[in-house]
Amino acid sequence: MKKAVCLASAMVFAIPLGLMGRAAAEMIKLQAELKGSNEVPPNASSGSGKAEATFDTASKVLTYTVTYSGLTGPALGAHFHGPSEPGKNAGIALPFKSAQSPIQGTATLSDAHAADLLGGRWYANIHTAANPGGELRGQMVK
Repeated sequence: MKKAVCLASAMVFAIPLGLMGRAAAEMIKLQAELKGSNEVPPNASSGSGKAEATFDTASKVLTYTVTYSGLTGPALGAHFHGPSEPGKNAGIALPFKSAQSPIQGTATLSDAHAADLLGGRWYANIHTAANPGGELRGQMVK
């Protein structure tokens, strides 16, 4: 009888503990204003855009939407770059499957990529023929 009571008690406590782990997960919203003056070096593009993302701390899944308009020509590439603070360039951290607005996607991030993103060290970048290094850029921030 004692064994049955102990097992039942263990189950009663295990269920809430399992739920507590899920409750610790957080959905973190990030965004960036994309403009030519944010590029390194800056450019005079009259284009503009916005990057919006949500990061799930439990699954490490990043869901993003990037929109833009007014570029000097068709977008030839678009990516998240990092790690880098504003005013410095970095390599591609996450390529987008398409460069056409609206850009939408999801990706599961490594611990290192998640730390860089949440630390403000990723930026969204849209590339064109006139501005191959980037026409629009915006630092992802909470």
